[in-house]
Amino acid sequence: MTAPALRHDWTREEVAALFALPFNELLHRAHSVHRAHHDPNAVQVSTLLSIKTGGCPEDCAYCPQAARYATGVQAEKLMSVDAVVARAQAAKAAGASRFCMGAAWRSPKDRDVAKVAEIVSAVKGLGLETCATLGMLSGEQAATLKQAGLDYYNHNLDTAPEFYGEIIHTREYQDRLDTLEHVREVGLKTCCGGIVGMGETRGQRAGLLQTLANLPEHPESVPINQLVQVEGTPLHGTEALDPFEFVRTIAVARILMPASMVRLSAGRQQMDDAVQALCFFAGANSIFYGEKLLTTGNPDVEADRALFRRLDLHALEVVEESGTVHADILEAGTSAAGCGQGCGCAA
Repeated sequence: MTAPALRHDWTREEVAALFALPFNELLHRAHSVHRAHHDPNAVQVSTLLSIKTGGCPEDCAYCPQAARYATGVQAEKLMSVDAVVARAQAAKAAGASRFCMGAAWRSPKDRDVAKVAEIVSAVKGLGLETCATLGMLSGEQAATLKQAGLDYYNHNLDTAPEFYGEIIHTREYQDRLDTLEHVREVGLKTCCGGIVGMGETRGQRAGLLQTLANLPEHPESVPINQLVQVEGTPLHGTEALDPFEFVRTIAVARILMPASMVRLSAGRQQMDDAVQALCFFAGANSIFYGEKLLTTGNPDVEADRALFRRLDLHALEVVEESGTVHADILEAGTSAAGCGQGCGCAA
């Protein structure tokens, strides 16, 4: 039986109706879609390297990398080519096939892109697929990175268009859409998702997923982040999202974007094992792996391995056609720094 064609014309009412389904009905539908497109017992494990941390001029209300917030994150310069290559070599030795690099810029200058392109070329030379998240890009900058050997680009929408102004004032929503267009036009694959639990309504969560699903191409990877509250940021103290509402968000994302990898991103440390198990059943098939997700905590490696054993899950090893964005890296003894929200500043 041929799977139905992917849709790019979802209405807000249709997406809201999915969110409103009885919980068990929604999970049944989502899991059925998941099984039709993916191995239901395979999960991709990923990790990140921040190649330039902190000092970001933007005012994203969730982000500890913003220079205007006192969060304890120190600004650092762009790592050298040799330093990044050493990390990439360790990643490859630990089983990596893809390597993702993040930098805390609003938008890099051309000279910054030239430096990153040199890094990308060196990492590509190791035989690794490459990905990056550097903020907003022009078409020319995207082309430069593509020519250097970049395979994937991460740039999140964060939230619904109508809620965006409550969270960010230094970048327009259209700026994000424009960067995604530039990236697609030069043939780069996209990783694009958002953050929930920032005080948005269910309707606004539906708006985020509707916008993602109605992009000209579904992102190959859709990271769904749960807000990690960091003291010093404006969203610290926000009422926590109901865990079952997070599971609903995963399920709706799976239904709307059947072939995409849906990634459990920031916030897993706040989820118990049962909630994570529900997320995997609902269609999540990718996680960030390691003791730290950039500047915020993440379940440690042994806890993840134990959870996989309890749920009879296995790490996805063959990733050539998976459409994911980040490197499959087993624990390599390295730490990273950055936002932790998958926001596009370094995640």
